[in-house]
Amino acid sequence: MIVNIARRAHDHNWELDPIIRSLLDTDFYKLLMLQFIWKHFPRTRVSFTLQNRTTHVRLGNIVDVNELREQLEATRKLRFHKSEMIWLAGNTFYGRRGMFEPAFLEWLEKDFELSDFDLSIQDGQISLRFDGLWTGATLWEIYALAIIDELKTRASLKKLSEFELDILYARAKTRLWEKMERLRGVPGLSISDFGTRRRHSFLWQEYVVKAMSDVLGANFAGSSNTYLAYKHDLEAIGTNAHELPMAMAAMANSEEEMRTAQYRFLELWQQTYQGELLIMLPDTFGTTQFLRDAPDWVADWTGQRIDSKDPFAAGDEYIAWLEQRGRDPRRKRLIASDALDVDRILALYAYFGGTVRKGAAPEDFRGAADFCDGERWTPHRRIRFSAGWGTFLTNDFRNCNPRGDESFNPISLVCKLTEVEGRPAVKLSDNYAKAMGPLEEVERYRRIFGVEGVANVPVEV
Repeated sequence: MIVNIARRAHDHNWELDPIIRSLLDTDFYKLLMLQFIWKHFPRTRVSFTLQNRTTHVRLGNIVDVNELREQLEATRKLRFHKSEMIWLAGNTFYGRRGMFEPAFLEWLEKDFELSDFDLSIQDGQISLRFDGLWTGATLWEIYALAIIDELKTRASLKKLSEFELDILYARAKTRLWEKMERLRGVPGLSISDFGTRRRHSFLWQEYVVKAMSDVLGANFAGSSNTYLAYKHDLEAIGTNAHELPMAMAAMANSEEEMRTAQYRFLELWQQTYQGELLIMLPDTFGTTQFLRDAPDWVADWTGQRIDSKDPFAAGDEYIAWLEQRGRDPRRKRLIASDALDVDRILALYAYFGGTVRKGAAPEDFRGAADFCDGERWTPHRRIRFSAGWGTFLTNDFRNCNPRGDESFNPISLVCKLTEVEGRPAVKLSDNYAKAMGPLEEVERYRRIFGVEGVANVPVEV
């Protein structure tokens, strides 16, 4: 059934419309990491903190803090449903049944609960912090981001008439269709929905995911949103994120332990998942230093996800590293996921793993965005390329507002690990602008890990 989103937004007058209705409404990698944390760090205490990197948007003046508190409290009361647990236990993920241990699922159903939170408004921004056991705090990241983003959306929707809402969603649907039209039928292209954390709303994400599945068919690989994968019989996509190496580095007792924490995490991860889910995310402290110092066995992992580095440069760097280690890049997977939209997805696909014009070198397609079928195109693959499409899939309402303002534009909102057992946690990133942590700690980490390959690029989303 197609939901009339404009009518629903116009008629919305009930006191509390929960944004998070299921604890499965999170990225799949968070559940995989939760099992890892439950297994290896069950008593570790941490803190997560919200940060709005789009500082000119004063979220505290847009989102009602009392409404936000009600949404957080409603989420905190949720528990996993029996049917959801049966799905987690019996479903096949990445071709493997039994990805989640029975003891973990029993704990998840009977004993799991989200940690408490501290909420206030400071200088026009939302101050939100989650403290407690790591097992109880980690899932807050996605719930909190999805809640705040949707409350921002609802605040803007309330200002529009029913006719204006119709125009808003008609424009967004048209844009979505135009994007899908350009991607439909591109041979071998694989795209996944990575848009939960910065979505316009849950209903819009579900609408987009269903449309992508219907229109793109085999080109649509699935969704990182576990609930949507569960509800619509899609592949749940995801592995791990920066949080784990950040925590292990923070708990290290020497500089050498800090440098090797990123590899000790990978070793522990592959033991936990018995050689499955081997997609690495090497930019926590900088991709170049990670690859330079990585043990040889790391090159046996299935692939790499690019987050904060120019994806063309990062992919070239990974391919060269694999070749230096005697591995065939064509058997590996490269996943781009940062600030993607159609032009960049198609350009990356042509550059790394798609089809290129006969006689053209891959370098000719570094900025390409146009594709066509027929005899002018020939198969070409340097590495298996996939796109994890986030914000500009599930929250692209730029220039859709009939009133002409930017209130529906997405913002760069993050909720990151900030402390582990009282010690500050740091993320350096491949982009100076995305570094997180106390300034003195960030500088200390840079002295330890170096800054080779790090750039200074404005953050989009």
